[in-house]
Amino acid sequence: MGLVWQADFYRRPLRDVDGQSLWELLVCDSARSFVYEARCPQSKANSGWLVEQLRLAAGERLPELIQVFRPQSMSLMAAAGQQLGVKVEPTRRTGALKQWLRERSRTYSSLDNYTGEPYDPIALDRPPPTPLPEKLWGEQWRFATLHAGDVVEAVRERPIPILEMSEFLLSIHLGLASTVLVPGVVIDGGRQSMRLARWLQEFHPVALNYAGGSPGGLVLEAGLVERWVVATFEDQEVAAAGSVYEQRKQMSRGLHFLLVQPDDSGMTYSGFWLLQAED
Repeated sequence: MGLVWQADFYRRPLRDVDGQSLWELLVCDSARSFVYEARCPQSKANSGWLVEQLRLAAGERLPELIQVFRPQSMSLMAAAGQQLGVKVEPTRRTGALKQWLRERSRTYSSLDNYTGEPYDPIALDRPPPTPLPEKLWGEQWRFATLHAGDVVEAVRERPIPILEMSEFLLSIHLGLASTVLVPGVVIDGGRQSMRLARWLQEFHPVALNYAGGSPGGLVLEAGLVERWVVATFEDQEVAAAGSVYEQRKQMSRGLHFLLVQPDDSGMTYSGFWLLQAED
């Protein structure tokens, strides 16, 4: 991958001299060795202004990819990217940008044009979880574990149609000992196995969490703000296993996995995702 930017374009708790809300563009790379910032009144917050600013930020070298975590920024950024011939990717994994936003948010209250409104720079409205479409339900599911040192080996030699294992999530980059247990969920999808795997690929899984309660359940975090109920249950043994699953996630620095396969023969996999929660 060539040059990758992380970008946010949204209103801040600031007003200009005419009382208009100010929008701020922040652009950086993953190391924040490159940063760019610009502001405009809400009346000028459009894709044309964005195109002009992104060209100024780029100089002679446009990025190959711009990553965006805020749903409200996506349409304008995508329109600007189309005009510039730059791909725009929605993703929660914009750690450098989010850290910069947190740092900047602490400075706004000292500015003369600060509005005083409550402000969380990375908070997003998240809809309630939606039940997984019935046509995708598998035959059964269960909690499972893999040793951190075996994760890559477990899938390397298998012809898996859909495989998502980001480099930064590999145990060696997280500093995990090879003996640490990485928790996961295995879904035996039966005849729906590939359909479920393709659906998951489309919605970009981020994390799979156990939610206690009556009933308890598995909630999939996906895309930028989407949430899906993968399973619900009343069984106390399953609930206890869900609590252990969450405890193991804490021991594995949040690393976990989702495996979709037709059956439990261990012969064929449909999809495998390495996951880790992201704010």
